[in-house]
Amino acid sequence: MTAPASLTPAGTRPTSAPASPSASQSAASTSVKLKVHPVILAGGSGTRLWPMSREQHPKQLIDLLGDESLLQSTTHRLDGLDAGYPLAAQLTVVANEEQRFTTAEQLRISGKPSRLILEPAARDTAPALTAAALAIAAQDEDGIMVVMPADHAVTDSAGFHAAVATGVRYAAAGYIVTMGIVPTRAETGYGYIRIGAPVGGDGGADATDPEASAGNVAHRLERFVEKPHLELAQRYVESGEYWWNSGIFIMRASTWLDAIRQFQPAIHDACVSAFGSASQDGDFLRLQRDAFKASPANSIDYAVMEQLGGEAQPNVAAGVVVPLRAGWSDVGSWDAIWDISEKDPEQNVRRGHVMFEGARSTFAHSEGRLIACVGTEDLVVVETADAILVADRSRVQDVKKIVARIRAEGGGEAASHRKVHRPWGNYDSVDSGERFQVKRIVVKPGARLSLQMHHHRAEHWIVVRGTALVTRGEERFIVSENESAYIPLGVTHRLENPGKMPLEMIEVQSGSYLGEDDIVRFDDTYGRQ
Repeated sequence: MTAPASLTPAGTRPTSAPASPSASQSAASTSVKLKVHPVILAGGSGTRLWPMSREQHPKQLIDLLGDESLLQSTTHRLDGLDAGYPLAAQLTVVANEEQRFTTAEQLRISGKPSRLILEPAARDTAPALTAAALAIAAQDEDGIMVVMPADHAVTDSAGFHAAVATGVRYAAAGYIVTMGIVPTRAETGYGYIRIGAPVGGDGGADATDPEASAGNVAHRLERFVEKPHLELAQRYVESGEYWWNSGIFIMRASTWLDAIRQFQPAIHDACVSAFGSASQDGDFLRLQRDAFKASPANSIDYAVMEQLGGEAQPNVAAGVVVPLRAGWSDVGSWDAIWDISEKDPEQNVRRGHVMFEGARSTFAHSEGRLIACVGTEDLVVVETADAILVADRSRVQDVKKIVARIRAEGGGEAASHRKVHRPWGNYDSVDSGERFQVKRIVVKPGARLSLQMHHHRAEHWIVVRGTALVTRGEERFIVSENESAYIPLGVTHRLENPGKMPLEMIEVQSGSYLGEDDIVRFDDTYGRQ
């Protein structure tokens, strides 16, 4: 690629501040038509927004702020972007293998063509981004990646597009760009970035540049700072030299691969090996398990961005920070959701079946039952089918400590909801006791469960709505509404929905052990073991 005349060529680190890229320096001035590739990192552990978020169903898969999940909102975030370069038609999404079916279903509903890369093990964001960069570089070596976490919220799309367009121009010129949030308060839940001089001629932005008048000129990246204590955070904000780290990055695929190769060769080599031996499995690109697990776990910040601050590094792109003014939130706590939600005159936020009486600054979210808040102040109340959270708004960061205790004590509430999503539909464990369990099962049209057998339980199936095709040993038969079937212990069986409407049924399990791991699969459409 030939860089605009006033810019440092890609792949090198400027030794002095080059002129700020302007909107007029677009793809027309290059010999290669670059594309902008949306990259969504869709991992997550599901701790800080418990009990809505769980380990197997983390916050990016939940509709916390509206009718769409955070992941689905992120897929639309670059719609209409005008950055001087065409937007790639396909999203690149990196997700945890355990959430692959729910992630794929949500992407399908969002209507966005997507390439879904599966991490066989959690290795943090640097290996995830490296896998995405390898996939993009295989088709478009200099493709510009806009890297977005799947679990953030943005309320000002126009402001987001303006900042991203600026970042894209810097990335096209060979920089590694991070988006910084000008802080509005001393926040201990965010990491910070110390900014340097504006990236412009003679160390200052050109006052005639439209980017400067819009406040979108990039600054040199000086250093990343971990989440500070309150007093230090206050000093950061007062200094004006520190911005919040949004976790949104923009760079060419080739630029990232060069940087990760130099700073973290073990990550680079492991990901190259895992991608080179990857296999296509239906909608999923599966990275080779052993090779990927050999990669060290590290974040984008630690692995590369921290290395870009301070003294120049030879043969590595410079790091810059572009301000993002777009109503951004990392949706990292219940207090953050309260902060960005529409409030009543008493600063209360309600979702679901909620009543307030004399309450102030209270957040209440109901998944079903009525929540009545009387005289409450600065509280968070979240109700789900199997757990209720009541917390002081100033202590919501400690929710993860409760999740750790639940996990340590073997409680299932940390891992999954009562309602569990599967590729064929879902089931809801509505009741249980000694030697029995009752589930409500919904099977999507045309879907079927695995051919399986249980060592320790028998099952009774009662069809409430739709039609079931049942395999029981050597038999295959139809069960219609208000009819039932019995599956004895140890008998091979399968449930299918041959109809065009969802199959709804009640399953009653009885036996000495009712755990989900008492399943021997003989055949499975979805490749599960």
